[in-house]
Parts: sequence; structure tokens; C-alpha cells
Amino acid sequence: MEIGQRPLGRRVLLGGATAVVATWVGGPGARAAGAPVTHVARRPVTALWDEYRRTPYRHPQIPYVGRAGSHGRRRQARWVSAHDFGAVNDGSADAAPAINRAIEWIGRRGGGTVRLSGGTYRLDGLIRLGHSGVVLAGEGSGRTTLHATKHLTELIGPYGSRYGGDKSSWSWAGGLIWLCPRARWESLVGAIRAGDWPFEGWTGNRRDEWRTLATVRPARRGDWSVTVDSARRLRAGQLVLLRIADDAGHTLLEHMAGGGPGPEAYVWDDKTKLTSYVPYEWPVRVTAVTRDQVTFERPLPLDLRPEWDPRIVTMVQPLTDAGVEGVTLEARETPQSPHLLDKGYNGVTFQCAYDCWARDVTVRHVDNGFGLVGASACTLRDTRVEGRGSHHPYFCREGAHDNLIEDFAVARRTVPAPAGTQLHGINVEGLSSYNVWSRGVMEMGTFDTHRGMPFANVRTEITVHNDGRHGGDASAGPLYGARFAHWNVTVTNGRAGLVRIDQVAPYSATVGISHVREFGQVDVPDFTGPLNARLEAYGTPGAVWPPNLYRAQRAL
Repeated sequence: MEIGQRPLGRRVLLGGATAVVATWVGGPGARAAGAPVTHVARRPVTALWDEYRRTPYRHPQIPYVGRAGSHGRRRQARWVSAHDFGAVNDGSADAAPAINRAIEWIGRRGGGTVRLSGGTYRLDGLIRLGHSGVVLAGEGSGRTTLHATKHLTELIGPYGSRYGGDKSSWSWAGGLIWLCPRARWESLVGAIRAGDWPFEGWTGNRRDEWRTLATVRPARRGDWSVTVDSARRLRAGQLVLLRIADDAGHTLLEHMAGGGPGPEAYVWDDKTKLTSYVPYEWPVRVTAVTRDQVTFERPLPLDLRPEWDPRIVTMVQPLTDAGVEGVTLEARETPQSPHLLDKGYNGVTFQCAYDCWARDVTVRHVDNGFGLVGASACTLRDTRVEGRGSHHPYFCREGAHDNLIEDFAVARRTVPAPAGTQLHGINVEGLSSYNVWSRGVMEMGTFDTHRGMPFANVRTEITVHNDGRHGGDASAGPLYGARFAHWNVTVTNGRAGLVRIDQVAPYSATVGISHVREFGQVDVPDFTGPLNARLEAYGTPGAVWPPNLYRAQRAL
């Protein structure tokens, strides 16, 4: 399906499919008393969905993602215009300093909205949102354009890889609109400029900026509450980090892969990039504390066992309730760089951000589009990547969890790909988990996993021209952990790779995808023995019920 040059709204993408959401709880045809009748063709409930409803939080193949995305949005009424701080919208002068002054001013006063009227704002620097509660809002992606003239290598400096080699980490990090808590951003940039390539997540550049709040007794994946040794340092509403370490036998990694003979036989010790991602760090908000019982806003992503030393700990000061709305970020059009040598014409990146969002945002001519780096519980809705072609249209890495990318589009590139470049697609890696891509149209790219054993991620109700490739070093370990679900996916060019995953991904569910065949990049399983994967409603995209796994779980 051809995507035009204008951003696609939700109705365009769905063709009215959202009208049937109310029927999901009771199955096809159910409706609330007094509600208008919606005429939809009756479709059979898949056996797998019927099975899932009986054990929604502990199903072996389907993860629970019904709480993915932002649920905060405690928006302040206060607002200012960037024009009052000197920004001009005719492209004649650098507007970045004025926009950043407005963001800083309102951020220091507790948050609010910085408004950008229609027009074109020239950016000779990057835009930073480092205070919680701050929203940068244009008049719509078709009316407000931010034209970026410089890349991150120019603005900050070269960024090498902490794993060595001559790669540029701007190939998967940073954004020209960068949402990251101020102190964390300054620490990151200081390390980059010093050539001390940092870790990028919730516990600082060396993963040592945390202290214990409570130790946790054994619990099961899917539990909403845990028992702790002492809850005196915990309170309802607090944002904490659940830290789960691995043991010498790598039984935590085996558990993330679903367990059993295959993961037990796998050689983990030489996967040094993968093992650098543990401990697994899961940000979550506390909803209740009763004596020694602590309840979270989401169910546990994994079992908690004594040998993994599970504990609730502090984290760096997070960014919360911040967003970007109603803009197009257009980079200066330059040829795409050779693979892994991106200069950093990157779009919008969320880092150490929780309950934040982007809405009605287009990025154009970028190296990398939208990034989630150590970010959790964020929502990207009505977003679009277009222009000369990107390396990663969407990237989700460094332990990013519980994010929602919905009503998204990746447009066909406007110029041929230069030799030596590579296209991935909607990327997930680095033990990232419980992320959702929902209701999308991809005219190019693929369902990319960059190794690093991401697990429990969902792609649902998506149309894709499947022509991208995955990446990932061998030292990053398996392509997939357990409980990937690809649900209701239309493949327009018939390619199987990275979409039909029942023959490569352990404890996965491939449901309602097009008939496909292997060509191009072909993968083999990382684990020996039975994969315990499920394939259902094969060859019937659009006919599977429910049509959208995430939305069905929300309704359930």
C-alpha cells in the first residue's frame, strides 16, 4: 500500500477497525447494553486466544502487554510560546537556543507546555527536554517543522562503542530532540566527550548508581505483588527499579529463553555483550504498600528466585510526564552513511524516561528515527518515518520495557539506498521486553531483532513490505528469548524472515500472518531441541480474532 507524503492519522491506518474494540471482551458480536450496533463479519476466536484468556499473566507463549505504554499525563495548565524567548518560524535564524530557553524556564517552574506556532524553525543545535512535566507542542506535524542543520557528531563529538571497533554509537543512540533527565544527559555527554563510552540506562554510566530499598522474596512471573524483607523505604506512587542478577550458571538467561534443554545446553559464557546487559533492570511504579507486601502497576516480567538476588533499588532521577507533539523534525538531506558509521542525524529519542510520549510526530531524512533507550512505559502514537531512508526507523534497546508504538508508519524511501548502507526496521534488542508495535504500515523494513535476547515483545495488526535485515554481533547471543508474539500481520512481498518466527523463536506465537516463504536473510534457531512455539491461523491475516492482541488484552 502506498503511503503519501502527509502523516497518516489513526483512521487512515485502520480503516475504521477501531469501531469493533468494544466487542472483544465477550468475543465477536458482543456489545454493551444500549450501544449502537456495529456490523462486523463474525470471525472465529482463535484457540490460542481462548487458551490465553484462562491464564493471561503466565501464558507460556503470549506475554501480557495490556499495561504497555504511558498512563500518566499529569499535564500542567501553564504554557509559554517559544516566540517570547526569541524563536522565529521563518527559517532565517537558529531557533534552538530560544526553544531550549523556553523549555528550561517552564521546567524550572514545575512543568507545562512550550508552544510552537506553524512555520519552519531552523535548528543549529539539538532540543533537550530534561525536566519532568514539560511538553513541546507544535500546531501539527503538517504545520510546524523543525529543520535540523547539524548532526550529533558535530554538536557533541564522536561516539565510539563500549565494545570496541570503529563503529559510531550515533548509529543507535541520541536524538536531535532528546528527552532525557537533565543530570543523566549531562553525565552521558560528559562521558562521550571524554571518550569513556558509557552504559546508557537507569543506573548510570557504569551501572553503579543505585542503592537497595528492599530485598524480595521468591515470586512468579505474572504476580502483581511481592513480599519484601522491609517496606519502610517504599511508598505508593514511588518509581523504583526491580533488579534481577544472573548466577554463575546463567539460569536467569535460561529462564528468559523459556527454560528447558535448549537454553540449558546453550553456551552463554562467551556471549560477553549479552552478559553485560545483566542484571536485568525493570522500572515500575509502586501502587500500594501493606506491611511487607508491595504491589506494582504491572505484573512481574519474570520469576524471582533467591539465586538471582532480586531486590528493589533506586535509579537515576527519571524523566516523567514529558512529551513531544505536533511537529515534523526534518534533517538536512544528506546521503545515508555506511552501515554503523552514522553521524547522528537522529530523530526523537527517549532515554531514562518513564510515562512519556510522542504524538503526531514525523521525522524526515534521518539516520535513525524514534529511539527508546533505557526507556519504559512510553507511548509513541501517530508517528511516521519518511524521506531518504533510515538505518533504524525505530530502535528499542538498552533494557527498554513496556513501551507502546501505535499507529505508526515507515514510508518507502525517496531515493535509492547508497551502497554499503543497511535498513533494519522496528528494532528491539538488549534484553528489552514487553514492548508493543501495534497498527502499523511499513512500506520497507522488517521486524528487526539485533540479538541481545529481547523477550516477550509483541507486533500486532501490521502491514509490512518485508525487505529489511536484522543485525547483531555474535557476542550478543540469541535473536529471541521466550514469548515473542506476531499477531495479524500482512506481508506484502511474501518473505518469511523475522515475521514467521515459529521455527526460530522459543515459546513464541505466530498467529494470523500471510503465507510466506524463506528468501533473503534466513535464520536458524539459536537453541537446540523443541522450540515449543505455536503457529495458528496461518495464511489468514485480517481474519484472525481478536485482530489486535494488545487492544484485546487492554479490553480483557
